[in-house]
Amino acid sequence: MHIDHLIVGAPSLKAGADYIESLLGQRPTYGGQHPGLGTHNTLLAFGPDSYLEIIAPDPAQPDVPRPLWIDAARLTEPRLFRWAAKSDKLPDLCRRASAAGLPLGEVLPGSRQRPDGQLLSWQLTDPRIELEGGLLPFFVDWGDSVHPAQGLPSAGRLVELYAEHPQPERLRQQAEVLGLELRVIVGAVGRLRARIATEGGVVEL
Repeated sequence: MHIDHLIVGAPSLKAGADYIESLLGQRPTYGGQHPGLGTHNTLLAFGPDSYLEIIAPDPAQPDVPRPLWIDAARLTEPRLFRWAAKSDKLPDLCRRASAAGLPLGEVLPGSRQRPDGQLLSWQLTDPRIELEGGLLPFFVDWGDSVHPAQGLPSAGRLVELYAEHPQPERLRQQAEVLGLELRVIVGAVGRLRARIATEGGVVEL
């Protein structure tokens, strides 16, 4: 499905890291701050070009306007609540999606500095637009930048990302418009689920 990363939001980075470590048996490593955006993250890799991001409000950036670009501040406990897909043709994707009634917003630049001093940079569709409450992804293009999954500890193998939704066929059709095949099952509320194979067995986020 061209999954770039899954996002676990948490009220604090420690709470998110504790939650993930308890499930996966691996402590996420600190990724860095998102300057001017009010968040910071910790990370684990699913492979060389896919990863798990735990994101939380950054106490060192208290004056950033709310809601945050990835609004983890609204969560009271850690949970999987957003994801990002890969695309190297963001302008074309935005035009096609908008014509089908699924606006992705503008293509925006992003960057952060890793603890080792290396600057990561990317382009992405506006993550503040939460299509179907975040069940549909925003899209990211890392261009010539090093992918952040490289060099990270392993989260295990991502077996599947799927969704629950009261109207599963509608969500599947919307995913297809974006070039994605997303399994959707009937659920009382919309939410993302992920199955991850670890050394201790398959666990579910």
